[in-house]
Amino acid sequence: MRKEDKANIIAQLGETIKQYPHFYIVDVEGLNAEQTSALRRQCFKSEIKMVVVKNTLLQKALEASEIEFDSLYGVLKGTTAVMFTNVANAPAKMIKDLKKKKQEKPALKGAYAEEGIYVGENQLDALCSIKSKNEVIAEIVALLQSPAKNVLSALQSGQNTIHGVLKTLGERPE
Repeated sequence: MRKEDKANIIAQLGETIKQYPHFYIVDVEGLNAEQTSALRRQCFKSEIKMVVVKNTLLQKALEASEIEFDSLYGVLKGTTAVMFTNVANAPAKMIKDLKKKKQEKPALKGAYAEEGIYVGENQLDALCSIKSKNEVIAEIVALLQSPAKNVLSALQSGQNTIHGVLKTLGERPE
């Protein structure tokens, strides 16, 4: 590969790293063409951009970044793919679903999600539990709606009680 080509790839990787707030480094060694194609389709459905890269080029792109990725350099061995995403837990959930289907690969090597660095396959559960922006907003809305719903239900149940009391008082002989 020519030096200019390598520089272009490093620049493209650097731009992609800046474009996406989260990325996962996964091991895809041993996947055949059919499995790789199925993985790419699943990534596309989950709005994940998957790129197979050379470890040295990825390391140079990470080094050129403004963020310190030093702890991820140790996982750059073997056949590596990078999954870029806007939703922090989407790749982790996808990898976990594939594990349930008895697929060994892709295996998590490391990740950068929610401004934190996760190294190793044992971090998969922690990454799955990260809530996406939409999930957090939904929880906040539900919490805000709860007191309002309680007040409305109390007023509605009280309406029947007040009506019954007034009817009883109106029917009483004087």
